[in-house]
Amino acid sequence: MHFARVAIIAASLIFPGSTLAREKPVYPAYSIDKPTADHYKWGDSNDGWFMVQQSDMSVIQERMEPGTAEINHKHRKARQFFYVLSGELTMNVEGEDTVLKVGQGMEIPPGRQHQARNLSMQAAEFLVMSSPPSHTDSVEIKPSGAIQQASAR
Repeated sequence: MHFARVAIIAASLIFPGSTLAREKPVYPAYSIDKPTADHYKWGDSNDGWFMVQQSDMSVIQERMEPGTAEINHKHRKARQFFYVLSGELTMNVEGEDTVLKVGQGMEIPPGRQHQARNLSMQAAEFLVMSSPPSHTDSVEIKPSGAIQQASAR
């Protein structure tokens, strides 16, 4: 059994319900790639892989199909950085669009309304780095301006 899995199981037995049970161990160092990362689906056809899951930071590799978008949202505490690996990603931040191409990235400070969209004709792959992790820190921004708790990353 892989050392990281053993450490997570051991932590869950020693500290049930703690964040230690969900974190991957920092030492010894380990490598990770898409085939070994925890995978999830979002939207109708998009994918995400958790490359780093720590209490103070997350790194997710995502794949967005053409014509898809995440919900328009903001984070109360999380600072994010999006970095394009393939394809192109249109980032709408506070109503202004910026197209990111391969090798380009964008920082999103906490509290800034944003939405990642793939307006191109090919899939886009990118990294999303968040500190602290953003999955429980999202607030959806409805078109009417109403705010609701969101399930965005």
